Amino acid sequence: MASPTRPPLAPPTASSSPSLPSAITPSADQIVVLYVIIAMAVIIFGFWNVPGIRHLINPLKLFTIGAHELFHIIAAILSGGRILRITIDPHVGGATIVEGGKPTFILSSGYIGSSILGGLFVLAGWDTLVAKVMSFVLAVGLILPLKLVRDKLTILLTIIYEGLLIGFWFIDHAGALRWYCLFIGVMNVLFVVWDVADDRFFHKTNDSDCTQFAILYPSIGAHVWATIWIAFQLGVLAAFAVLGIMVFKVPSADSISSSNDTT
Repeated sequence: MASPTRPPLAPPTASSSPSLPSAITPSADQIVVLYVIIAMAVIIFGFWNVPGIRHLINPLKLFTIGAHELFHIIAAILSGGRILRITIDPHVGGATIVEGGKPTFILSSGYIGSSILGGLFVLAGWDTLVAKVMSFVLAVGLILPLKLVRDKLTILLTIIYEGLLIGFWFIDHAGALRWYCLFIGVMNVLFVVWDVADDRFFHKTNDSDCTQFAILYPSIGAHVWATIWIAFQLGVLAAFAVLGIMVFKVPSADSISSSNDTT
């Protein structure tokens, strides 16, 4: 009597459903944002440093420098220091003179605060709702430094930038607002680059924080501090970019249609 045999097994077949992209894999639209971030960094470096045209972004520089100094002020107050003098100027930079407090904490807070604020604006580049929220921060931040400004050109440019901010709410369903906030984000999150460049090329009156760190810790040169803080801010920019890709991932039309075809 013949022994029973198993029925033949069908060979494994490849799944017909397309593999889902990883959460960290950027969509086509998000890849565009990544390229724009790089382009904006190059543009800002030029506008920040090239004589003549550098005045055109004075209001944005005042916002960036003012926010940076605000974080110094907050750290000084939290550590028991006393504010003696504050300078916010698009040409000579910013400075917060403090008596007492914890110098390392106060000095570090500037770049750390600029990085976090810039990162939040970078997130706005990925999502319109975040851009709308951050636009209110920008609107207030552009106006506040005017109390210290007497330059008529800077005042006029501030009015123009405020007008653009309002107008971008109504262009392409506030899509233009994303790019505006992204530009501000790159300017803030990489502030150490512009700060060191001002020190290096224009010898501004107010030293960069990297120079101040070298004074506080003489055994470490200013160029080493610059390298450390640039690496830190690039890491923060990368982290917020990855966060934006993961949180605000919108499936493209091609992936939606291919998914529907397989069902």
